[in-house]
Amino acid sequence: MDTLISALRAALGDDAVIEGARLAERARSFWDARPLRGRALLLPRDTAAVSAALRLCHEARQPVVPLGGGTNIANATASGANDILISLERLRGIGPVDLAQQTVTVEAGALLESVQNQATEAGLKVPVDLGARGSCTIGGMIACNAGGNQVLRYGMTRDMVLGLEAVLADGTVLSGLTPYLKNNTGYDLKQWFVGSEGTLGIVTRAVLRLYPAPRSRHTALLAIDDFAAIAPLLLRLRARLGGLLTSFEGMWQSFYQLNSGEHATTAPIFDTAPAWSVLVEIEGQDAETDGALFEQVLAEAWEAGGLADAVISGSEADRLAMWAIREGCEAEAKLYTRTDQFDISLAMDAMLPCTEAIRTTLAEQAPDSDLHVFGHLGDGNLHLLVGHRREEIDSARVKQLVYGQVAKWHGSVSAEHGIGLDKKAYLPLSRGAAEIAAMRAIKRALDPHGILNPGKIFDL
Repeated sequence: MDTLISALRAALGDDAVIEGARLAERARSFWDARPLRGRALLLPRDTAAVSAALRLCHEARQPVVPLGGGTNIANATASGANDILISLERLRGIGPVDLAQQTVTVEAGALLESVQNQATEAGLKVPVDLGARGSCTIGGMIACNAGGNQVLRYGMTRDMVLGLEAVLADGTVLSGLTPYLKNNTGYDLKQWFVGSEGTLGIVTRAVLRLYPAPRSRHTALLAIDDFAAIAPLLLRLRARLGGLLTSFEGMWQSFYQLNSGEHATTAPIFDTAPAWSVLVEIEGQDAETDGALFEQVLAEAWEAGGLADAVISGSEADRLAMWAIREGCEAEAKLYTRTDQFDISLAMDAMLPCTEAIRTTLAEQAPDSDLHVFGHLGDGNLHLLVGHRREEIDSARVKQLVYGQVAKWHGSVSAEHGIGLDKKAYLPLSRGAAEIAAMRAIKRALDPHGILNPGKIFDL
C-alpha cells in the first residue's frame, strides 16, 4: 500500500488523485503527445488543498512537478515515473474586475484568453498577450515570466503582477494579494516566484494590473533593405508615437518567405520578399487622431529614407493577415522533420552579425537545416527557428553553436521562455557564478529538501 498516495487521497479526495492508465491518457505537453509520466497527478480544488498536498510531499521528501497549460518550450515541466505532478486546472476563478483599481484577482489555473475576455467586458485589457493565449495558464505565465507581443509598451508578466499568493514546499502559504502599484515594505517577495519555473513555490492566485481597452488599433508592415535602418526607425517611432507604440516585430527574409509561401496559409503582402520586414502596431483611444498621426509618422520615416515599401492595414482582415505571417507555424510543420527553437536577447547592433554567424556555421555543420529569424525587435528578443529536413541532425550540436554565438555577442540564452532542462547547461553563459550561487541559496532557503521541480534551471 502506498502510504503517501493514501494520505493525499484522504486530504484532497479520491477524484483529485489520478494514477495509472488515467494518468497516461494525458499528454506530456502541447508539444509532446507521449503519455504523461508520474507517480500520480494531483488536481487540488483550492489553495488549502495545494498546501496540504505540498506539506505531505515535503514530509515524505517526494519530488513535485507543477504543471501549467503545457505550452512551455524549455522542458520546464518534464517529469519522471516517480514524480508527483500538480495541476491547478481546477483553480480557474476570475474576478470580479476592480474598475477603480484597474485590477483583477485570478486563480493560477485560469486561461489567459478567459482573463482577457473578462477584462474586455469591463472595458479593460490584460497587458500581456501571446500566441498560446487559448491554452496557457496565468500560473504558468508567472512561473516563466512570459513576454509576448506587447512587451515594448507594457512590459513582461512580472510588470503585470501586483500581488500573488504562493505555497512553499512545506505547505506554508504566502498570501500577498495586494492591489498596489507601490508597496515598498521590505523584500518584494512576489518577484522571487515570477520566472522561478515552479522551483521555489506554487503560485495559486495573483492580482493582475489591467489597462484601459484600446479604442483604436493601427498596423503597418514595413519592408527594409538595410538592417542598419531599423534602429533609427524604432527611435523615430518611439519619439513621435510615444506611448501609442505597442509592437515592433521583425522578420528576416527567410521567415517571411516561409510563412507566406507555398507551404503557408497566408499570401505574401509584398511582391518581393524584403530582406527584413517590420510589423508596427499602435493602440490608442481616438481612431481618427491616432490613424492620422500614424500615417504622418510613417510618411516622415519614408522621407527620411530606409524604407523600401510600406503597407498600412485598411481593415481588421488586413491586420490579421499581417499578424498571420508573424505568428504562423503551419509551414514549419509541413516542411521539416523536426525543429529546434531558441529565444535569445541581443543588443540591436549584435543581432545581424550574430544571426549571420549562426547561419554560416549551420550551413557548414548541418547543411540540411535552415535558419529562420523573427521576434520582438523593440525589446531585443529574437526567436530562432532551426528547421531540420533529416531526423538525425544532432540537436545538442545545434544548441552548442547557437548559444556559443549568443555568448560571443554578450546576449542572453533565454529572453522569455525560461531555462527548464533544455537550457540548464547554458545558464553559465548568461549568468555569473556568484549569481547562480545566490539563486541556489534562495532555493535552499525556500525548498530545503529540493522537492519542487527538481533539476530545473540548475542542480543543487
